[in-house]
Amino acid sequence: MSILLNALAQAAVAALPVAAAEAPPAQGVIVFAPEQFASSRPANAMDMLGRIPGFTFDGGDSVRGYEGAAGNVLIDGQRPATKTDNLEQVIRRIPAQSVARIEIIRGGAPGIDMQGKSVIANIIQKSGDSFHGLAAVAHNYVLDDGRSRPATRLEASGRNGDRNWEVNLFYGHFVDDGSGDGPHLKIGPTGTILNRSLVQSEGNGRDYIIAAAYELPLLDGRLRINGRFNRNPYDYEETNRSSFPDTTAAFDHQSDDVDTGEVGLRYSRDFGPRTKLEMVGLRQTKDEVYDEPFFAPGYTEIFHQKSNTQETIGRAVLKFTQSANLSWEVGGENVLNTLDNSLRDVVNGTPVVLPAANVQVEEKRWEVFGKSTWRPGPKWTVEASLRQEGSEISSSGDVVLSKTLSYTKPRLAVTWALDPKTQLRLRYERVVGQLDFTDFTASSSLGAGVVTAGNPNLVPEQAWVSEVAVERRFWGAGAAVLTLRHSAITDVVDRAPVFTATGVFDAPANIGDGTKDEVIATLTLPFEKLHMKGAQLQVNSTWRETEVTDPTTLTKRPSSKLKPQEWDAHFTWDLPQYNLSWGIDAFGAWRKTFYRSNVVDIQKLKTYVQPLIEWKPKPDFSLRVEAGNFTSRGLRRTQYVYSGPRGASPLAFVDDRDIQFGQMLYFRLRKTFD
Repeated sequence: MSILLNALAQAAVAALPVAAAEAPPAQGVIVFAPEQFASSRPANAMDMLGRIPGFTFDGGDSVRGYEGAAGNVLIDGQRPATKTDNLEQVIRRIPAQSVARIEIIRGGAPGIDMQGKSVIANIIQKSGDSFHGLAAVAHNYVLDDGRSRPATRLEASGRNGDRNWEVNLFYGHFVDDGSGDGPHLKIGPTGTILNRSLVQSEGNGRDYIIAAAYELPLLDGRLRINGRFNRNPYDYEETNRSSFPDTTAAFDHQSDDVDTGEVGLRYSRDFGPRTKLEMVGLRQTKDEVYDEPFFAPGYTEIFHQKSNTQETIGRAVLKFTQSANLSWEVGGENVLNTLDNSLRDVVNGTPVVLPAANVQVEEKRWEVFGKSTWRPGPKWTVEASLRQEGSEISSSGDVVLSKTLSYTKPRLAVTWALDPKTQLRLRYERVVGQLDFTDFTASSSLGAGVVTAGNPNLVPEQAWVSEVAVERRFWGAGAAVLTLRHSAITDVVDRAPVFTATGVFDAPANIGDGTKDEVIATLTLPFEKLHMKGAQLQVNSTWRETEVTDPTTLTKRPSSKLKPQEWDAHFTWDLPQYNLSWGIDAFGAWRKTFYRSNVVDIQKLKTYVQPLIEWKPKPDFSLRVEAGNFTSRGLRRTQYVYSGPRGASPLAFVDDRDIQFGQMLYFRLRKTFD
């Protein structure tokens, strides 16, 4: 494939005029220089992105393949050739002093792959020899129970001529703030309390990470090699002590050990001033062992699951800049995914047969695409693309099947700059979701009384998405963006009953057509006009309304799992005269509902508030203190359980648990070396 693309590239170069292309005009691109962030004394590129008005970081999606997993940040015009390495962490490893500028591209620009996003940040790094090192230690204290969770990070990176390298080590403990203590009630349909108990739970985990990368010139281009290994053991214990009508106790223990590894390659080469070839190869593996024994009076259940997933990606893209106002891009991607899953569920010594418990799944997926970005005038940008994807999915074991899927995905995005401060963006696109391998196999959460069957016969959701966004910039560093989005969905993936000889189980299923409407508002408000220089407020909020037909009741209802509203707000105030920055982060309360055949499961998480302060007495040293979960938010889960299928059966009982998690105090010392 590389030989063919090489020949195509050389042919394209031969057809070019001799004169070099002009640089693209600045319309739609806002440039932020390092001195614009000086008052906050940022340590890395992520700190700088957090100060940019009108930009909301998107780390990408955890889906198979490379194209669909993109975030909204490029580094030197390219995506990192990694998926398991969190995009935010990749950006945090770029020292602030290595950043030449950050470009915010709104609506598209010739030569830039927008990754299907409306707004992209492009971090441009400085050239020249350099070295950067970082050592950081942190402690997170849970004030309620005295748990102390330390973490250590060591980083080093450098540039020597035309070669770059980096090494990153991390070891840390973490706590699960979805666990905690709280009351648990089981209430009858008439309001009578059937059972009263106290839940005491604790979740803890560890992270071991080693990552490295090396970039060098090769065959008139550049090759970057990166690797990463992550071990992530997690342990959860719960005791549910009853006080009415008896004094019994139930015990639940979950252990989840996950190992992930990845090797990535990215090769890029310029064929003249206008044509560029990029190739990406990626291989990642994930091994997971999950055990959950559950004990209650007269009842014992032992659940064990072991799974291995592998993904191999090959991708090539040829980019051609025809002029300062027109660019083209063609490419393709080939992906092989495998899943090998086995599980065992034993209740009171008797094995339980679950649908799709032991399966082996293979997916061969391909995609070809063409894209073009055109500026017909100084105020207009048009981006158009056409993708064709196909896949072959087969499974063996408990479920034997084979199927072929194919989808065409057009996209059209138009941007109009009404004036230098106002921009209107329109998008119409067919979006095809990706199947989640975890939906293919059975799973459990015994403490919550949930066992879910698997379904390898799913097809992905498809949606025609219409979107309009208006952006207005004001007061220098202020920005407001309002986005309206409508999705007409087919083959909605939700929940449906599965009937077997051993009982009725819930499973992921395609339940028909649906709709999703969203209103998204973002605001960056500087306070300089209010005589608070260096102060800034950023707010992001989404309102969402969905509708599908319930496969159990055949009535209209919202989609499972999607939150009707979510928001976050971040206030910061940089005080360079004191070498201080302080602020408050708030993550709003949300609610999501799961509709199963005989259960409506409502989960509510309360607002999380975190005051913080960071002292930077020297450019290479900082102390950060955060008061995590200042409001002691909790997670409430209410299950309405029916005696049979909802709509045809009466309510049997309501199961309600209100788990509270305490406050935390986080300290971090960071020292850099240059």
